[in-house]
Amino acid sequence: MSTVSQRTALTPRHLTRTAERLSFIYLERCTIHRDANAITATDAEGTTHIPSATIGTLLLGPGTRITHQAMTVLGETGAAVAWVGEHAVRYYASGRALTRSSALMEAQAHQWANPRTRLAVARAMYWLRFPDEDPDGLTRRELLGREGKRVKDCYHAQAARTGIPWKGRRYTPGDHTSGDNVNQAITAAAQCMYGIAHAVVTSLGCSPALGFVHSGHELSFVLDIADLYKTDIGIPVAFDTAAHSDEDISSRTRRALRDRINETSLLNRCVDDIKRLLMPDTEQPAAATDDRDVVTLQSDGGHHLTSGINHDGPDHTHTDGLW
Repeated sequence: MSTVSQRTALTPRHLTRTAERLSFIYLERCTIHRDANAITATDAEGTTHIPSATIGTLLLGPGTRITHQAMTVLGETGAAVAWVGEHAVRYYASGRALTRSSALMEAQAHQWANPRTRLAVARAMYWLRFPDEDPDGLTRRELLGREGKRVKDCYHAQAARTGIPWKGRRYTPGDHTSGDNVNQAITAAAQCMYGIAHAVVTSLGCSPALGFVHSGHELSFVLDIADLYKTDIGIPVAFDTAAHSDEDISSRTRRALRDRINETSLLNRCVDDIKRLLMPDTEQPAAATDDRDVVTLQSDGGHHLTSGINHDGPDHTHTDGLW
């Protein structure tokens, strides 16, 4: 039996199993904040503490305000947060995709489900990163080996360009300041790139989890997309920032990366790259982000039928599309 000092520290996510959580909690006309690993709801009658790890979904009704710290602990515990109307009868938002089409998500699932097309997308990702090298015919092991060599070469090239001594990539999870300045800058740039990739992936309605290079993590596809711009944008910005000054390295890296992203129109490029990777045979992938509410019914032979119609008979009686 392990002693207390030998046990691994638990994060809020580990406190309560999903099956043991409350399905949802609805709050309205209050201010929601954080106290340790609990959220607090303060209204005219006082403050109520709610252990965040017991919440499945938090429904925020009219008159609610929520702080950044409260959202942080809810994110750590894996609780969903949705903004709703009076008495939760209307659903407004919970970080939903900007597109109303499922075309890209369906294309991603189709490409991912077949080992042959999954490898083809991985090769296409490698080509996007290193267009001077043809990845056709390479196995996954060969792709990973060549990618590792190209990244090492990039580190050495950027060190030579900026005059920074390079002793290798060093990063200790949970201890950002353990590395030297350039390693701290690289880590800061990487975290920003992951956030940007996550925002784009979810805004397009894709699954963050269905990766083609990375696997087994809820953000596998996000890591895939962020890595497309590692040697082109992230690493050079980190070395430039570290070469300029040793002070405030992380925040300066984030600001420099933000400027580079704007200069290179990275968000547009990221959107286009995802569409081309997932729908390579589509000439105009912009249709995949159509903002219209189009719902169809799946039929045999890959055909789609109009929704909102009762298809049991020749009259095709219209329904309200919901029940």
